[in-house]
Amino acid sequence: MKRGEIYWANLAPRSGSEQTGKRPVIIRSHDAFNQTPAWRSIIVIPVSTSPTQARRGPTVIALPAGTAGLKNYSSAICHQVTTLDRSKLDDRLGLLPPDILAQVEKALLAALDICR
Repeated sequence: MKRGEIYWANLAPRSGSEQTGKRPVIIRSHDAFNQTPAWRSIIVIPVSTSPTQARRGPTVIALPAGTAGLKNYSSAICHQVTTLDRSKLDDRLGLLPPDILAQVEKALLAALDICR
């Protein structure tokens, strides 16, 4: 498991406006954590196909159909970054290209108000 890979994940249970259900997520945690089996927590960014989510501004990044194994046009919802137990991850879809991963990271910094 590596930063930038997309996996199917089970995001239930969740509440309110959080992304829920089985959906793709982008692995964002540091590879040192990701590759340590005893480290159970994985930081992820949910992916959505919702047109409403796609219009949410600078914390949402477009992922064209075919990107990293995604079948449909999707969006990385960086303002909903979350931590999951790795047992909630299922099949690997693919790896984001470096240019899109850089856009996701910039959106995550904006969501968290971290200046670089």
